[in-house]
Amino acid sequence: MAVLLTCHNRKEKTIACLNALFFAELPQEFDFDVFLVDDASDDGTAEAVKIKFPKVNIIKGTGNLYWNRGMHLAWENASESDEYDYFLWLNDDVIILPKAIIELIESAEKCHSIICGTMKSPNSGKATYGGRGNNGKVILPNGELQQCNVINGNLVLVPKKVFSVVGNLDPIFPHAIGDYDYALRAKSKGFLSYVSPNYMGYCEENESLPKWCLPEVPLKERYKSLYSPLGNSEPVAYFRYVRRHMGSTHAIKSYLLIHTRLIFPKLWK
Repeated sequence: MAVLLTCHNRKEKTIACLNALFFAELPQEFDFDVFLVDDASDDGTAEAVKIKFPKVNIIKGTGNLYWNRGMHLAWENASESDEYDYFLWLNDDVIILPKAIIELIESAEKCHSIICGTMKSPNSGKATYGGRGNNGKVILPNGELQQCNVINGNLVLVPKKVFSVVGNLDPIFPHAIGDYDYALRAKSKGFLSYVSPNYMGYCEENESLPKWCLPEVPLKERYKSLYSPLGNSEPVAYFRYVRRHMGSTHAIKSYLLIHTRLIFPKLWK
């Protein structure tokens, strides 16, 4: 299995994530290699990883890759070898549970498709990330595999069979949306996505609303936030995503709606 990560200036979180990964239980006669894109961190992340985890393959980024393009680069490097039966996406702010890898692989062997590990908050215990239904909400684990519509990329297992047909994440998306896009591309090729039967790890939820949605933030700053790769709904990338999966009419409507919300954020609660 190839484990794929990307990081930027989160040394403590990255090290904690790798610690949990290397302490995780594995199926018998099973091993993994780690491919970590360090996107020009200046906090000593790469150096700390080299010392503590010398077997990790560290790939240098440009500093402008963000999540999706960083993960694309990690996957591109890992896929140069044909030896991996699985590819595991792992966010560097995730702490996986000891049996997470075993459960993900067992699940993938049942459905032969994508398995999305559900995360919960280490503080509140509420579900934070995972597979999402048509209503956009995280599907809560119930002990069984459940089909989902789209996936958060915090912890996702992709079998080699899926990768050989669907391919890599699409680097047209800088940061967000690439994980949603991947699930829908896979679905269009006959591979459904499923939620892990149980919680797979801890990951705290980001702020509920991005800066560009907040009426107390000046318009100029809201605009800058919206068009930042970290804005979650960066208009150009989101337009491409919606047009690809829902058509041009929906894409135009969403583009206009985003900018309406940008200008008049008080219309939303």
